[in-house]
Amino acid sequence: MTTLSESLVDADTPASKTWFVYLVRAANGSLYCGISDDPVRRFAKHQSGKGARFFLSSPAMALVYTERCRDKSDALRQERLIKKLKKSAKECLVASAASTAPGLSL
Repeated sequence: MTTLSESLVDADTPASKTWFVYLVRAANGSLYCGISDDPVRRFAKHQSGKGARFFLSSPAMALVYTERCRDKSDALRQERLIKKLKKSAKECLVASAASTAPGLSL
């Protein structure tokens, strides 16, 4: 039987943390793919200039896609797959996210 203190320890382990893969649209229309355990906070970092160097030439404008992953390893795998996609396929991901949650802005 698991005790309450064991449950609390398990809840704080990195394996139990939810990770996301996300896409951010830059001012020039390009899409940036990354992973984070808090994509909204990470997007704010990108907007403030403290995120990826990618946004030095064209600022982050919108968080346009997020996908929940089981763990960090899964998020990294999904990120690699998305980064290999052509831009048109990435735009389809963005469109599918917009159509499943109209009016939702992340």
